[in-house]
Amino acid sequence: MNKVKSGLGILMVLVFCITSCNSVKKEKNAKEDVKTEIDSIKFSYQEITGIGKDFLYNKRDNSDIIKVVDTYYVWYTRMVSPETAGYWGTIWYATSEDEGYTWKEQGMALGVGEEGAFDNHSVFTPNILAYEGKYYLYYTGVKPTPDNAKNEFENNSTTDITAIGLAVSDSPDGPFIRVENNPVLEISNVASDFDSYRIDDASMLVKDDKVWLFYKGRSIIHGKSGPSKTQMSVAYADSPEGPFEKHDGPLLDKSHEVLIWAKGGGVASLASINKTINFAVDGVSFSVIQDSLVNIPRAPGLYRPHLENGNPKTEIPGWGISLKGGKGLAYFARFESKSNEH
Repeated sequence: MNKVKSGLGILMVLVFCITSCNSVKKEKNAKEDVKTEIDSIKFSYQEITGIGKDFLYNKRDNSDIIKVVDTYYVWYTRMVSPETAGYWGTIWYATSEDEGYTWKEQGMALGVGEEGAFDNHSVFTPNILAYEGKYYLYYTGVKPTPDNAKNEFENNSTTDITAIGLAVSDSPDGPFIRVENNPVLEISNVASDFDSYRIDDASMLVKDDKVWLFYKGRSIIHGKSGPSKTQMSVAYADSPEGPFEKHDGPLLDKSHEVLIWAKGGGVASLASINKTINFAVDGVSFSVIQDSLVNIPRAPGLYRPHLENGNPKTEIPGWGISLKGGKGLAYFARFESKSNEH
């Protein structure tokens, strides 16, 4: 800004400043804050050990990460190589003591359900919430395709529905026991609804004295094109075990892999298909704060301190674990999201 060189100019500036209202100043500050967000996010990746490349087992769809005392925990789907789809997996977990660079696989956290249960064929896409001394492991489950002569899972677009289940433990190391009212969230029975065929990718938050379960939905009317048309929504409950009540309709389009986190009193989300970061002060009315993202993490989970003990007001450190791989190979890498202005 050019310097004001005359007394008259100085007086005009002072008058302008005095008569400008506070709301204009606040609006300007808010715009500057948003611009900082829009210009800031860049992703980088680091190789990891323990749950990195493995030619015996493939791994994908990891949870968000929590820290218990001095140890970081992550849960994920594991399949026998070369299978890369979670529809043929079980849930395992690993621990790290150096902020996610080195991991040790600890074992299976949850196997498939009993014969006839909604999760009898596969359990996958886990996420975690530590709440009042217990650990709540949310996951997606499928059963063998109805009427399949070999009792196998076809992964079709008509009858192979999913549901979200819950298992609970007193320790992050388990054992995790399924709740009696499983599944805790099911598809809509209205065909035109966005979540009438598949629901998946639970991501948890405690906000406004409620447990929020964000999830993605896929409509049966979209058939085989459904994966590209997934939308994000949320369900609410008074306690982690539910019952959950769904929000009326979707919140965010093209959110194939649900990643949300608490930010500035509201909720931020990465929508992977349209490569945007979105923000909602109220947690539901999302708007884009950054678009045209590049090099974004696939099926990511963040280290989220606010999952560790209810909802402490702690900013996320900006690192997590995401999916890498190609044909016949799925494994994890560490990622960081950093601001250009820091």
